[in-house]
Amino acid sequence: MKSRCNLRDVAGQDEGEERWEFPCVYLGRFLGSVVKRTRQAHSAGCNGTRDRARFNFPEPKRIVEAFEVMGDKETCGLCWEDFWNYETPKVVVVKNRNLGIIYRIIQLVIIMYFVVYVFIIEKSYQERESAPESSVITKVKGIAITNSSLERKIWDVAEYIKPPEGGDIFSITVRTMTTPFQRLNTCPESDDVPGSECKSDLDCEAGEMDQLGNGIKTGRCVIFRDMNKTCEVEAWCPVENEINMRDSVLEGIQNLTLFIKNSINFPRFGFSKGNIQKSSKLNCTFDEDTNLYCPIFPIGFIAEKAGESFDNLREKGGVLGIIINWLCDLDKDASECNPQYSFRKLNSGYNFRHTKYFMENGVEYRTLTKVFGIRIDIIVHGEGSFLCDWILLTFMNKNDVYSAKKFEEVIKNGNTSTHHENGTTEQEVRPVLPQNCKHC
Repeated sequence: MKSRCNLRDVAGQDEGEERWEFPCVYLGRFLGSVVKRTRQAHSAGCNGTRDRARFNFPEPKRIVEAFEVMGDKETCGLCWEDFWNYETPKVVVVKNRNLGIIYRIIQLVIIMYFVVYVFIIEKSYQERESAPESSVITKVKGIAITNSSLERKIWDVAEYIKPPEGGDIFSITVRTMTTPFQRLNTCPESDDVPGSECKSDLDCEAGEMDQLGNGIKTGRCVIFRDMNKTCEVEAWCPVENEINMRDSVLEGIQNLTLFIKNSINFPRFGFSKGNIQKSSKLNCTFDEDTNLYCPIFPIGFIAEKAGESFDNLREKGGVLGIIINWLCDLDKDASECNPQYSFRKLNSGYNFRHTKYFMENGVEYRTLTKVFGIRIDIIVHGEGSFLCDWILLTFMNKNDVYSAKKFEEVIKNGNTSTHHENGTTEQEVRPVLPQNCKHC
């Protein structure tokens, strides 16, 4: 009996041929191949030795004898030997010019993609910070005038700016509609309120509150104006309507000036800048081409740049946006990081109401004012980009300087530390430089 499983010997291998030993991991594959060839042979009608040689498989009986010869011990031995085998890929070089041209074109396209798009257009070699810290301070200067049948009034900044804190969102009053001397009483509801008109008391349910109305219904149907009747309400009377309101339009609003102070900070890169330079003069007017760092903007200029008619703003109010965009490539000088201003119309129409209360003859009265205004939202965006750390630490001439800033190593003096009287330990702290790095 043979000491190892030698299938070719059992299957009829010639003595002059090299011994062919199958590791156990290939036995399943070999048997599957033999079964496949056996089926092919039988389907072709082969029976003799010549046919077996044509299909290149040993006799089934010899195969069975071969596996009976190899025991469990030798099977494990073959598996252990096969575990230490080394495999390596084989490279085939195809000498074909057409195929080579296609291959090089694909390589060139990939290289151009990285060079042009990734590095030049997207600048992906840079670190980016897209949410800078920002602060905005605003002030409005100038006066406006209203001329009405009752009085001529001068408006200063304390009256037409709401709120007065000088933040990034505020409104400038352009028109007011005032209902004076209101007091808690009963009076006809305004016919501007849907469902307020009536013909008899049956149309007015006592205690009902209309969310669009001015008060609580008393259950009575009374004359509002002319012969029109509306439901009586308990409210601040007279209610707000065109009859009782005084309409005032502020003149000169377009000549007011807006001062904007904006500061941004990219904490990741330790870079800060503002829209006002030390050399900036505050008696200037902003111009994108000649006076970029002048922070003073006429209101009429803002409305014009936003594409909104000032007549529409005066009639209904509106919301305008001032967008300040900081796109800073911090690889360049700080003077290259400049604010970019744009102006947008965000909404048509803007109004709100406020009241002033006073006492007269022991009765509380109030003045209700509906304000139409220009609301201004100042929105700050920014993105800072800087050469990534790996490039700084590897290729820059001053990489020792960048390394010293980025890394710090703590080394004890010798094998022992120096102790002070207060119990602290003295340690040497020094930057990690390339020449000091033992593991680079």
